Amino acid sequence: MKIVNQSRNTIVASEATKADTFLSRMIGLLNRKDLSAQEALIITKCNSIHMLFMKFSIDVIFITKENIVVGLIKGIQPFRLSPVFWKASCAIELAVGGIERSNTSLGDRLSIL
Repeated sequence: MKIVNQSRNTIVASEATKADTFLSRMIGLLNRKDLSAQEALIITKCNSIHMLFMKFSIDVIFITKENIVVGLIKGIQPFRLSPVFWKASCAIELAVGGIERSNTSLGDRLSIL
């Protein structure tokens, strides 16, 4: 899948995968040692994340059901908890710098293709 920031006409990730089952959402990126700049993990039914037992920092974009950005976290480190973004329905986990590279801001509309 591909994630595009429609508001800014930028690519957020060209190699996105979805975690949409209980097990895949629970595991997330725990079995990974890193994430390339082109990759993203879309976690459905998610308004906060934990970084317990993670091996690397990430950027996270939280979006509503309408794909509007309602939360941004740059460089969240292992063994941290994110705030809860009550309006979010999905979290998009990216390599550090992904938010800046795509110039994503609160209120932007994303498209998942």
